[in-house]
Amino acid sequence: MIPELDGLEFKGAGTVGPPFTQEDFDALSAIGANYVSISGPGLFAEMPPYELDSGVQANLDNLLAMIAEADMFATIGFRTGPGRSEYSLCCEGDRYFDGYFNDSVWEDDVAQAAWVDMWRYTAERYQHNPIVVGYKLMVEPNAPGILFDSYDPEEFYAGYSGTSYDWNQLYPDIVATIREIDETTPILIGGAGWSSVEWLPYLDRIDDPRIVYVVHQYAPFEQYTHQEGRLRNTYPGAFDTDYDGEDDRFDRTWLEQNLEPVQEFMTTTGEPVAVDEFGVVRWEPGAAQFLTDQISLFEGLGLNYAIWEWSPSWPPFAEEVHAMNYRYGPDPDNLNDDLMNELLGAITQYWALNELRPSTYYRE
Repeated sequence: MIPELDGLEFKGAGTVGPPFTQEDFDALSAIGANYVSISGPGLFAEMPPYELDSGVQANLDNLLAMIAEADMFATIGFRTGPGRSEYSLCCEGDRYFDGYFNDSVWEDDVAQAAWVDMWRYTAERYQHNPIVVGYKLMVEPNAPGILFDSYDPEEFYAGYSGTSYDWNQLYPDIVATIREIDETTPILIGGAGWSSVEWLPYLDRIDDPRIVYVVHQYAPFEQYTHQEGRLRNTYPGAFDTDYDGEDDRFDRTWLEQNLEPVQEFMTTTGEPVAVDEFGVVRWEPGAAQFLTDQISLFEGLGLNYAIWEWSPSWPPFAEEVHAMNYRYGPDPDNLNDDLMNELLGAITQYWALNELRPSTYYRE
């Protein structure tokens, strides 16, 4: 939280905001969720000398305590850290955030070494926490798009494989360091290109039996899941999904074909894959059916998944940032919880299948 950007109300007055409460996590657990993918700031500062941020650490400790109280598991994922700020993830190109963008980790050996050190510290601190079931090393590595405007993995790796911009040359060092301390906690790794599906096959695999490869699935982003202005496209429907000037049929078959790289990766490598971010702006036409079909495909492929996002109830934030708050349903003007709405129903029908929780796992 940066007061000069956020003020003291929008995200609260804490080091990290907006604040979650025990009631937020109890409500999530009550409708069937059994784990939380924490996507938050790293424990080390983004600027030199890359020291521990005690306020961020206290916030993470508090989140884990509340999630444990709500009888759910958690994975820890870092959006920020040495040489990396939040703003290339949330606000790329937004001039309001000029001066706050920081992607120097991809060009700074010291920052990369500090990122490794941050994970050493994190593993030492949380390896014995019984609800922590995964370390996600970096949320959406994105050097190709941010620094080179490159969205084609084959093109990017033809020019930058093995350089400091290549996530494949950094993440194995982090894994090796974690494994010196913690041999068992799963490690989650997404590809470059914001961990989108098409970048998964370009991840170099390493020999570790507890690696889970992850993807984020928001495709087609501009054309459907995050349409702006007039909502022209619906699900199912027909429109240009791939910028080739021709309409495509956008339906369950399209979603299935979009996941083919994931299925092929699992088949050829034998490695597990999870979808630890996916979703759709809640008022997109056909959003409930989109979620139903998407999740059913994940279930059919045996993929663990986490939807973006479970919003806190903090009023100043909840009243302004609610595009993917499924508790509010498909009406963009509704800002009140409606737990019977069709969007939440599309999600909870599958969460009802969850049986494993800390209380049942450790009892067994």
